[in-house]
Amino acid sequence: MAGPANTEVLREAVVYLAAAAIVVPLATRLKLGSVLGYLAAGALIGPMALGLIERPETISGLAEFGVVLLLFVIGLELKPSRLWAMKRNIFGLGTLQLLVCGLALWGAFVLTTSFTWQAALVLGLSLALSSTALVVGLLKERGELNTPVGERAFAILLLQDLAIVPLLIIIAAFSRVPNPDAPEGLTLVLSSLGAIIGLVLAGRYVLNPLFRLIAHVGNREVFVIAALLTVMGASFLMASFGLSMALGAFIAGVMLADSPYRHEVEADIEPFRGLLLGLFFISVGMGLDFSVLLTDPLRVLKLVAILMATKFVLIAALGRLFGASPAQAWRMGLLLAQGGEFAFVLFKAAVAGLLITETAASLFGAVVTLSMVATLLLLALVRRFVPVDRDGDGVRDDLEGPAGAPPGTVIVIGYGRFGQIVTQMLHARGVEVVLIDRKPDQIDLSRQFGWRVYYGDGFRPEVLRAAGAEGARLVIVTTGGGAWDPALLEPVKLAFPHLKFIVRVHDRLHAMRMIAAEQEHVVRELFWSAVEMGRMALRELGTAEDTIAQIVKEYVRRDSERLALQVASGDLMAGQDRMFRPGHDWRPEDPQTALGEIPASAPAK
Repeated sequence: MAGPANTEVLREAVVYLAAAAIVVPLATRLKLGSVLGYLAAGALIGPMALGLIERPETISGLAEFGVVLLLFVIGLELKPSRLWAMKRNIFGLGTLQLLVCGLALWGAFVLTTSFTWQAALVLGLSLALSSTALVVGLLKERGELNTPVGERAFAILLLQDLAIVPLLIIIAAFSRVPNPDAPEGLTLVLSSLGAIIGLVLAGRYVLNPLFRLIAHVGNREVFVIAALLTVMGASFLMASFGLSMALGAFIAGVMLADSPYRHEVEADIEPFRGLLLGLFFISVGMGLDFSVLLTDPLRVLKLVAILMATKFVLIAALGRLFGASPAQAWRMGLLLAQGGEFAFVLFKAAVAGLLITETAASLFGAVVTLSMVATLLLLALVRRFVPVDRDGDGVRDDLEGPAGAPPGTVIVIGYGRFGQIVTQMLHARGVEVVLIDRKPDQIDLSRQFGWRVYYGDGFRPEVLRAAGAEGARLVIVTTGGGAWDPALLEPVKLAFPHLKFIVRVHDRLHAMRMIAAEQEHVVRELFWSAVEMGRMALRELGTAEDTIAQIVKEYVRRDSERLALQVASGDLMAGQDRMFRPGHDWRPEDPQTALGEIPASAPAK
């Protein structure tokens, strides 16, 4: 029988889930985004509103793992070579952003408040940090993490995570109640560097052999345990040296980015990531102190405006300095204009050091939370009313929107290499096609070849409506750029329920997510080209065409069955018995040209 403590835990869990289940779909329906929905749900059930959760701090530790898992998944998608290629943006742009924004805010606080210069500097540097959870979550959800804007924004956020230890050292140096047992700044920095190097070495020489051993065992539960152990172990190591737990998880992810088990690990982590990241934003919403807002709302709003305007202008200017186009620069500024979750950690340290009061910490905590909300609202307005392409290249006056397009039976979204092949096959059948792309350079190139491609974001219902979606029969999505979120299609499907969709997906995991979201027609971008290469290899080995056709048919059948099992179970390792392995018992009908048996007459190469 459950005791009072267990009953209370169960009650709080029900409150969290009910608030998210009600508020988040409503926010999504209003096109405000799921993150704003989680923040609103937290504010609603928190102690300052309905009071359904009286002690939000009890879940803050667990909720933080949402950010940890998010950074781990991002790390899985960034190979070390690619991360090294970003070093100029990380250590150049990132360092300048933190220093320039921090010093600008410090100057504003010194001139306009009664804080000491030390307290003002701590506040300025703390508020110069942006929200990793918010920005990276948005970029990943919208498939923009690999765009120029996304890469620069992520580089800045990564440097900010690295800067947590130096910022804590600065606060300790200014503290009015110094801790005699605290390690010296140089000792802390060296030990932190040692922890990072140790984690990199462990990832390189321990993690891959570990997952290889577990994969041979074949126990799915043990694989999930190993994935969670990797994340939590890396996070614990970093936290032990005062570093960001999310940084540790990110490094562990990068070390596994080249691993053949990357997709399996990502599939295992994904359900935990989504749930805990939602819980993190709920906890941020619950921490909003409404008493500060009610006491002096104008002061709070003024501080939010100063913070966001300062960071927007300076980050946009730095973006231009580092080669971003004007459109990319202002979008970077808008993405990173808010305060970040690590500011709460620094505020707490500043209060302990008697640099600021609890009241000031509550005030600036409210400023950080409201700046997150304001960022989401501004991004929603921009997405709705300002036609900006995902690559951040901006909109030119000479780019024609789809409003003037003649009626078409099919609308193709994305006219790159993939879309061009699909379109030519449709034209061969005499099908009228409306072409939409969001990249100005691609549109210019298409014009040179005589193709009329219209500018627009094909995931926006109003763009498709202008392109004649109400009279079309089919939409083909051929855009690449990574595994974009299936939720991007939901508004379009709701607006045009009669349309059929055929979607290009990035890889097998992306296909699983699409099919799970009830997307019927899915094409993996490399699948048939790999099949064709296999066909050519068999032909070069002298295999008869009839036998090749049998092999291709059997492979496609087995792969389809395996994919169906993976979608049904949510397990990327399901259906392994459908794979061809050495010693399999299937043979083509013609035994003389069976798979693996090369005829003597095969041409020598």
